[in-house]
Amino acid sequence: MINFSTDGPFYNDIESRGYTVIPNALNKELIADLMADCYRINPHFSHAGIGRLNHLQIDDNIRKDKTYWFDGSSQAQLTYLAVMESIRTMLNRTFFMGLFDYECHYAKYTHGDFYKKHVDAFKGRSNRVFTSVLYLNTPNEGGELVIYKPKSKVVEVSISPEAGTLVLFESERFVHEVLPAVDNRYSIAGWFRKNASISGIVDPPR
Repeated sequence: MINFSTDGPFYNDIESRGYTVIPNALNKELIADLMADCYRINPHFSHAGIGRLNHLQIDDNIRKDKTYWFDGSSQAQLTYLAVMESIRTMLNRTFFMGLFDYECHYAKYTHGDFYKKHVDAFKGRSNRVFTSVLYLNTPNEGGELVIYKPKSKVVEVSISPEAGTLVLFESERFVHEVLPAVDNRYSIAGWFRKNASISGIVDPPR
């Protein structure tokens, strides 16, 4: 299912830059199955919120995408979660990150949808360690992921959506945004997490 290994560019990119961009990271059959799954659950996408749990709120000035959290309701979802579990193991084995689990959702951007500059984890206040973005389709225009240099307004990299491309980056380190979509853009956004548990209580997802 995975078309890359932890040695070579993958290892060097994460060690030296804190992020990596891997074209054709997963096989085409799985990408097609995930895209078909998006079409299946299309009526059930909901407006994405800001924050987590009791602090969740909707703010169209910050983001306008729609999401659907994985619920294990399709074989495509289960297969993808298994693939990401293998990547979690690879990251732990290679970089000793202590990653505990993985959570993710489908993200749909239609014409004009965006997500302004943000970080996926605030230093010392989140259990999200590594962010993943997998693109499921290749829009003709719009929806680029822009990652900024740490503590800077300078662009580190701008990534155009292309089906099968996987992006991984440190959640606390990089401010990023999604530019307004022109064509429909489908992806999976996910987070490898550490367990910020207290007294044996497992930290909840999302």
